[in-house]
Amino acid sequence: MKRTPDLTTAVWRKSSYSDGGASNCLEVSDTHPHIVPVRDSKAPGNGVLLFGNGPWTTFIEAVKKSE
Repeated sequence: MKRTPDLTTAVWRKSSYSDGGASNCLEVSDTHPHIVPVRDSKAPGNGVLLFGNGPWTTFIEAVKKSE
């Protein structure tokens, strides 16, 4: 059985890859082992995407390569 993690205690920070503009802001939480919760900072109540550490690392590496 899969369990939804309790994110009520998550500490959110703006992603360093967000450009700081009003329309491109992601928040991530580093407070849960093995998962990386991600949400839209403009609409934090609209849901959270959960990534495993491996897929998140792959995503960040791909973003860095396109800089």
